[in-house]
Amino acid sequence: MNNNWRGALVRRLLLLVGGCLLLGLLTGAYAWILAIGLATYLCWHLGQLLRLHRWLKEQPDEPPPDGYGLWGEVFDSIYHLQRRNEKARGRLQAVIDRVQESTAALKDAVIMLDSQGNLEWWNRAAETLLGLKTPQDSGQSISNLVRDPRFKEYFDKGSYQEPLDLPSPVNGNRRLQFHITQYGNREHLMLVRDVTRIHQLEQMRKDFVANVSHELRTPLTVISGYLETLLDNVEAVNPRWLRPLQQMQQQGGRMQNLLNDLLLLAKLEATDYPSDNHPVAIDLLLLSIKNDAQALSGDRGHRISLEADAHLKLKGSEAELRSAFSNLVFNAVKYTPDEGQIHIRWWADEQGAHLAVQDSGLGIEAKHLPRLTERFYRVDSSRASNTGGTGLGLAIVKHVLLRHRGRLEISSRLGKGSTFTCHFPGSQMVRRPQ
Repeated sequence: MNNNWRGALVRRLLLLVGGCLLLGLLTGAYAWILAIGLATYLCWHLGQLLRLHRWLKEQPDEPPPDGYGLWGEVFDSIYHLQRRNEKARGRLQAVIDRVQESTAALKDAVIMLDSQGNLEWWNRAAETLLGLKTPQDSGQSISNLVRDPRFKEYFDKGSYQEPLDLPSPVNGNRRLQFHITQYGNREHLMLVRDVTRIHQLEQMRKDFVANVSHELRTPLTVISGYLETLLDNVEAVNPRWLRPLQQMQQQGGRMQNLLNDLLLLAKLEATDYPSDNHPVAIDLLLLSIKNDAQALSGDRGHRISLEADAHLKLKGSEAELRSAFSNLVFNAVKYTPDEGQIHIRWWADEQGAHLAVQDSGLGIEAKHLPRLTERFYRVDSSRASNTGGTGLGLAIVKHVLLRHRGRLEISSRLGKGSTFTCHFPGSQMVRRPQ
């Protein structure tokens, strides 16, 4: 209230008191006249207050009632505030409408979930890709609508660094990619993208590699067979051809190993889970791998130690796990200098089961670590050629771990060695009776 209205209020009170005193002078009842005047003034204010209360309760969206004096100023201020709020709401609604129009135009699904995973809002693409229906699906749990067990496991895990690829619940021929981001009070924003075309191209690449690898095996076997026959009868061969034949046989062996690794990768990518899923005694498996690694080391004098929990098993395929673990251990033998140390450890804690292969080799620069599991990626091509590697070993390890719900962690320092650690969730563990 401004100063003019303060003065007007004071003048009205003085006028009321002055009138009451004048009337009291004429009647001789000063107290009664003053009390009646002030009570009347108070009743008038109460009446205006009741008008305000009735308007707020019954018609808050309508303009406030008319008034004069102090209450006229109050009603007028409320009216102007109401108009400003209407304009602000209009601007906010315009922004919301534009956001909804823009998200409705997206080909990707945008879905808002609360902290419990219940549906709050989604755009039009979500109805096409996931089959959501308005309004009956509002408030439903997303796990009730996307029923794939892998999605429930992914959502409950709460770690969304990597997206999840799944078939569409509406059309099994359509492939979807799920991205989840947490915001606010543990709420979720889920983006769903149609990656059917990318999936088809990736499948074509896999089929091409698998088919070419399979078709090359026969001619390579024939060539290797003839080379072996020639070398077995080396006395009948011109001495000038001895070294070329040996090199051809060596390179043929490398090609054979490469084809075997490519076919193994194709087999691993064909399905999501191992077909022979059963508890594997990892301690015995690692003992066998350790003996093979010691034989591979030969006279290089590597000190290989094993520390394994004999009561801890892992659900999965023994053949696939042997391939992955032996890759890690044999790599440590290949890239660790003579008389170096290699330590293999298998243990479990509250996070799950873990396998670590630690060596005292040359180490790897940090810039190479994120790409080590890529196919054919080499830190040093000359070093890989000397060891006879195919560049696919760690890619195989990565795919085997993914099929067993695990992940690979790599830590290394130049000149200090490297540690490759496989982490498996508790659901994959099986405790052998004591």
